[in-house]
Amino acid sequence: MVARLLRALPVALIGLGLVFDLTTPPSFTGSPFFSAAPLVAAPLLTLRGTALIGALASLTVFLLHIHHGTTWKVAALTELATVITVSGLAILINRVVRRSGERLASAREIAEAAQRAVLPTPAERIAGLSVSARYEAARADAFIGGDLYAVQDTPYGVRLAVGDVRGKGLGAVEAVAVVLGAFREAAETEPTLEAVALRLERALAREGARRDSLDAVEGFTTCVLGEIPAGAELLRLLNRGHPEPLLLHANGEPAVLAPAEPALPLGMGELGGLPGRAREWAFPEGATLLLYTDGLTEARNVAGDFYDPAARLRGRIFPGPEELLGALSSDVRRHTGGGATDDMALLAVGRPGRGQPKRRRTVPVVRRQGRV
Repeated sequence: MVARLLRALPVALIGLGLVFDLTTPPSFTGSPFFSAAPLVAAPLLTLRGTALIGALASLTVFLLHIHHGTTWKVAALTELATVITVSGLAILINRVVRRSGERLASAREIAEAAQRAVLPTPAERIAGLSVSARYEAARADAFIGGDLYAVQDTPYGVRLAVGDVRGKGLGAVEAVAVVLGAFREAAETEPTLEAVALRLERALAREGARRDSLDAVEGFTTCVLGEIPAGAELLRLLNRGHPEPLLLHANGEPAVLAPAEPALPLGMGELGGLPGRAREWAFPEGATLLLYTDGLTEARNVAGDFYDPAARLRGRIFPGPEELLGALSSDVRRHTGGGATDDMALLAVGRPGRGQPKRRRTVPVVRRQGRV
């Protein structure tokens, strides 16, 4: 509706100028309205539309001077030349705006392709498990940053990773690519999560020494590595300085999956300390594993209160991982008022169970319409 009104504005300006010129004394002129019409049309209409508005404005000025009998007077010719010149400039502006829009669209397509290449959308079903993942950038025009996720079916079961690279910009994106590349290879060959983490650590150190864009001294990545063995109702997690995942049981009760001992993030192994050990939990039918980055837990409302996923999800039941992430994302926007300050990666893996409840909305959904 608004777009249609804006596209009609150039014609409305010509009509307004015509009425103004016919209803005022001869010393007054509607020239400003006729000159403004093609300039307004330039960013709103196509090249053809802009040219037609310019031609209509020029023709209206010419016919008005015929009506007033002032066609060949100097003032009339000057006014007509001004409108024609402005119309030509409007056509030039239209071409510049269109080319800039095409370049922007091309850049967005490249960014989307990069996101799909670095963070491909996982399959909905992997080895009998239901899977859903989301990446939500804090900036509306951004597509990918320093958050990461991966899910992979391996000889050791379904292995997964969720992490957050320190820093922003292209350096963080490069680090994400390094971590994910190393994970996809290590997950297939390493027998334990500890060995997978060591491979990731080595990859970051190696690439940090080779690339100036990666911070080999202060760069690090918080990460949770997971493993769900085939045929067993259990999961293993190795937490390297990352926010603690949640296990949502079929009855809606959440459990915080805290590591047995704290461990430093990836990339900080040279500082010493415990390398971290995987810990096991039961993963029964109907339960869903939720992993996320600190963009979720550090989301604040107007009062400065952090978002607490365990408290917000307690007692709420979802048909599957996709519905969980959709409701969770909407609830975060409701909590923050739409003003996210950090990227957020979400990964949910569910073990389908018998007798799960029918679909019902359990978290208020706020539809995205710009900023809420």
